[in-house]
Amino acid sequence: MSAYEVNFDGLVGPTHNYSGLSYGNVASTGNQNAASNPKLAAKQGLAKMKALHDAGFKQGVLAPQERPDVASLRQLGFAGSDAEVIARAAKEAPAILAACTSASSMWTANAATVSPSADTADGRVHFTPANLNNKFHRAIEHPTTRRVLSAMFADESRFAVHPALPAQMHFGDEGAANHTRFCAEYDAPGVEFFVFGASAFDTRYPKPVKFPARQTLEASQAIARLHGLSEAGVVYAQQDPATIDAGVFHNDVISVGNRNVLFHHEKSFLQQVEVLAELDRKLAARGGKFIGIEVPDAEVSVEEAVKSYLFNSQLLSRADGKMIIVVPEECRNMPRVWAYLEKLVASNGPIAEVKVFDLKQSMQNGGGPACLRLRVALSDAEIAAVNPKVMMSDALFGQLNAWVDKHYRDRLSPDDLADPQLLVECRTALDELTRILGLGAVYPFQL
Repeated sequence: MSAYEVNFDGLVGPTHNYSGLSYGNVASTGNQNAASNPKLAAKQGLAKMKALHDAGFKQGVLAPQERPDVASLRQLGFAGSDAEVIARAAKEAPAILAACTSASSMWTANAATVSPSADTADGRVHFTPANLNNKFHRAIEHPTTRRVLSAMFADESRFAVHPALPAQMHFGDEGAANHTRFCAEYDAPGVEFFVFGASAFDTRYPKPVKFPARQTLEASQAIARLHGLSEAGVVYAQQDPATIDAGVFHNDVISVGNRNVLFHHEKSFLQQVEVLAELDRKLAARGGKFIGIEVPDAEVSVEEAVKSYLFNSQLLSRADGKMIIVVPEECRNMPRVWAYLEKLVASNGPIAEVKVFDLKQSMQNGGGPACLRLRVALSDAEIAAVNPKVMMSDALFGQLNAWVDKHYRDRLSPDDLADPQLLVECRTALDELTRILGLGAVYPFQL
């Protein structure tokens, strides 16, 4: 194989906290106001990156964001020095301060949508940072995300990093959490699968009743146009609105794909039979054989899938062609989910191995293994063009763990967000991180 799927995991930021900001994300709202451990969260994420690197998978790191976002607070009318801005926001609008202090960029699956060079009209790898328009605390991420991606993928002859879509509800875009790709090999033309919650303009599509549909059909179509994808290489599918209302706020909470395999729940999509048939037909035309593994609701309910994050897992291809599924510890702690995984591995299907990671700090905020990574299919030549300092190695793992030990707190409560020293600590840490990762000036305080 001359191409690989590289996982770029989000490094958990120094302000990791539980503010319960993500309505529709049951785990996030359920743990609101609990004390967090930013140091442990960052180390849990780094341990996963290193373990996959040691297992032979290509692994990179994506830097966190500057928080609290004082520029956004100033835009909302809080004035004075940085410390005065934070103090006034804490007193007058603590919920807004919490939103501007969120470390939610750790969920890198929402950073962007990525189309490999084998699929695009100009033969470059295309990135569109997600506007994340549905949630204020996430909608402020994309300018920095674009700068960080541009510093990682700087060779414009091989990579194209687009601006985010218009920051408006009609083009709500949540990135790779609602996108996957099927292919025979990573360097072969594939079929890109865009999953949306609702249509902004076409009233024929149903909508969830309780929770918002964060991804629109129109956003998905716009990204396909921006990336130069052909009609033969794209499938659009709508999430089941009832499943969104059960807490499945992104498609990666109810399905995950890798190469020619889609591991998904019985209640993932509207018109599921037709969606799977289209994937099968279009992948066959591109030399692949589509395999759908459908989990019956009778064996694992939607509620159990949301609690365990069974589908917010990583599917990784081993050298022998079989796949590993990477799941959070919560899957092992739920008897019916673990029984299903044991049966799955014993079935002699494409998924032959389970790896379990303790990601409790992330899971309590509503993000599992798949949320923590952005998948980028790259050829050998494209990998060589990536900023080498962001690629995981024994040396980088040691550097980043020492960096976390030096700069991160081991406890952060909601009241601590009012501490102006937290901003100083974050900026000091990020200034050092940009040197470690060779990013240059990417944060507002550096520009």
